[in-house]
Amino acid sequence: MKRCFYFIITIGFLMLWSSCRKDFEFAPSTGGLQFSKDTVYLDTVFTNIGSSTYTLKVYNQSNNDISIPSVKLALGETSNYRLSVDGIAGKTFEDIELLANDSLFIFVESTIDIKNFPNPNGAYLYTDQIEFDSGANLQKVELVTLVKDAIFIYPDRDEATKVIETLKITINGEAFETDLQGRELLPDELTFTNEKPYVIYGYAAVPPNKTLTIEAGARLHFHEDSGLIVLENASLKVNGEFSTDKERMENEVIFEGDRLEPLFSDIPGQWGTIWLFENSKNNIINYATIKNATVGILSDGNPNGSGSIFDPRGVTDKLTITNSQIYNSASFGILGRNTSITGENLVINNSGLASFAGTFGGKYNLTHSTIANYWSNSFREIPALLINNFLLDEDDTAILADLDAANFNNCIIFGNEDIEFLLEEIEDDAVVFNFKFTNCLVKFKDNNEEYDGPNYDFEDTNLYQSILFNENPDFQNTQRNQMAVGEASAGINQADPVFADQVPLDILTVNRTNSPDIGAYQHTTFSEE
Repeated sequence: MKRCFYFIITIGFLMLWSSCRKDFEFAPSTGGLQFSKDTVYLDTVFTNIGSSTYTLKVYNQSNNDISIPSVKLALGETSNYRLSVDGIAGKTFEDIELLANDSLFIFVESTIDIKNFPNPNGAYLYTDQIEFDSGANLQKVELVTLVKDAIFIYPDRDEATKVIETLKITINGEAFETDLQGRELLPDELTFTNEKPYVIYGYAAVPPNKTLTIEAGARLHFHEDSGLIVLENASLKVNGEFSTDKERMENEVIFEGDRLEPLFSDIPGQWGTIWLFENSKNNIINYATIKNATVGILSDGNPNGSGSIFDPRGVTDKLTITNSQIYNSASFGILGRNTSITGENLVINNSGLASFAGTFGGKYNLTHSTIANYWSNSFREIPALLINNFLLDEDDTAILADLDAANFNNCIIFGNEDIEFLLEEIEDDAVVFNFKFTNCLVKFKDNNEEYDGPNYDFEDTNLYQSILFNENPDFQNTQRNQMAVGEASAGINQADPVFADQVPLDILTVNRTNSPDIGAYQHTTFSEE
């Protein structure tokens, strides 16, 4: 009985205390708010492309529950910024309640049309402010966005049906419809300059029998599921040049996604690929950086080449790529399928599958190149370098093709797995499988002795000549794609001088003919950061 009496008394006391307490009485803010930052930089965006969402945190560090009379954009409803305060979207808010020693989140976005502002043909610094309260209690947080103008290339859309134009392609004279959104480039779009960046939606196709020329310093930005296709009898000429400023890379041609915020600077798979289609020809890429694609370059067909006799270098391979870098590809850096590729001073790193794959036979000649793979985003089953002579059809039946050549001269082939090159041959007397590694530094630790047979006979000098196995290449910083080699590199002065004379300057234009190092770089002394 006593217990029941005390229980009733306790409950009654709590109810009386609760009724007397002035819960949820918010005093007006007196201007003492604290903020996670005094300026929200929304980084750089292209005109009419929405920014990422940025976060501002507002703190009430007092012991009183407060109400902020107003939270608004200084430019009001005309502002090109958008806010979300406690989950409510808008540009002006009233009586925002904030408990003692608590905080609230404000999310900020922007979409800006540069044509509405001065300097519409370049860049414009767009600013606004978030204002908290007014009068003597007014507090402000600055908003800043750099808006860039660009040349936009995108497929047409039927306004009635909302259907977006898809590509029609021709293979050996036969026309095919595809599901790829995109269109062919117009005659006045066949030269990309460095005056403005290019933003491409869908796949921009180089028409048959035409050439797309990309000048030094050009910047190409691709939206999700977008890319570049070089069609039958068409060509791609990327005329990049050496850049003296390693940060700006002012003369390099850069292919990347269309999100310019630092968060996206190294995220793989933001766009599709550069696709050198069956029977495209005489494609030349010099001083390019190709980053954050799904496949950096996809080259199909023409194993015997198809170059023009009018080319000043007499190039006949389908693709010649020199002094170029390919990074952060979600699957392959370069995927060749029964094609022909020459690479010099080529650097590839960080690929979800293989950095360089020469599949279904073909012809591949790489000299003074660095084929590395330090992928760390997920488990990787394929080594940095993959060479095979077959293609599996939809029934998993192997179709074979000649591997006329797979020559790797003075190359580094390395990565963060034990086995970093794989030679997959289906033997058949009707096809050839020709390859050779000369003066290469390679990673191949066959700890379980799984690889045998004549293709892995490392004593056979017809296949392997002067190879350095599992020695330290001394890369500068693989996770930041800095693939220069330092003074501890095992490849110093170990390259074959004959091949060095064929590529006398390294990727940084350092002469290598006197004491050539293996790979795309002559060794250097790394500066402390």
